Amino acid sequence: MKVNVDLAGRAVLVTGGTKGIGFVIAETFLAAGAEVVVCGRNEPERLPAAGGRSARFVAADIRDAAEAARLVETVAGLLGRLDVLVNNAGGSPNSDAATVSPRFVERIVALNLLAPFYVAQAANKVMREQETGGSIVNIGSVSGVDPQPGTAAYSAAKAGLLMLTRALALEWSPKVRVNHITTGLVMTEAAASTYGEDGGAALAEIIPMGRMARPSDVAGTCLFLASDLASYLTGADIPVHGGGEVPARYLVTRTEPGRP
Repeated sequence: MKVNVDLAGRAVLVTGGTKGIGFVIAETFLAAGAEVVVCGRNEPERLPAAGGRSARFVAADIRDAAEAARLVETVAGLLGRLDVLVNNAGGSPNSDAATVSPRFVERIVALNLLAPFYVAQAANKVMREQETGGSIVNIGSVSGVDPQPGTAAYSAAKAGLLMLTRALALEWSPKVRVNHITTGLVMTEAAASTYGEDGGAALAEIIPMGRMARPSDVAGTCLFLASDLASYLTGADIPVHGGGEVPARYLVTRTEPGRP
C-alpha cells in the first residue's frame, strides 16, 4: 500500500530553511502541498521550490526573542495560520572547550537551544488558538546524546533541546504536538569537506546502514511527524542516524593482526 502525505492548505515555517538540510525540508513540504516560509539572517539567492511553487522568505535573527516573536507573527499574517514549525536552524564549528571564549559559548547555546525555545513559544500562541492545533519538530543531533571532542557547547545545547522537546510536549499537549529528530552524520554540500578526502566513504563503513544520511532522510521524517500519520506522537525522539555507529572497541579488535 502506498501512502501519500498530503499537506495541502497547511502553513509551515522552517527556520534555517535557506540552505542545507533546511532547504530540502522546505522543498519536501512544498512538494506535499504546504505553503512554506523559510527564515534566515540574510536573503538567499535561491529559495526552495517544488511543484511550481516557491517558499517565501522572512529575514530574522531568531536568537533574539523579540525577533523570533516577530517572525512567527509575520508568518501567521502571510499565511493566515501556522500549522507546522520545524526548528532546523543550528550548528557549530568545532572548538576547544579549554580555551573557547564565553561569547562563543553564549552564541552557540543561543542558536541551538534558546532560539528554538523562542520560536516555539511564539508558535504555540498561534497554534493553540487553532481548532486543529499544530506540530513542532525540533532538529537535534547525535552530539546531544553522544558528544565528540570539540563539541562541548554544541552538545550541551543539543542535549537541552531534547529535554526541552519533552517538557514542551508535556505542557502543550494535546493541542500542540512537539517532537524531536536526532540526526547523525548528514551528507550536505557544505559538510562534505569535513568528512575527509574520500568524501565520507570511510565514515560510511562504521554506520550500520552503510551510508551517511541524506537531507531527504531528515526531511521525510519531518513530514511524517507533521502529518496526521503521527497524530498520537508527542514528546518522541526519532533517531535518523542509520543505526548509529559501530562501537570503536569492535573496530579495534576486528582490525588487530591475527583476528578475523
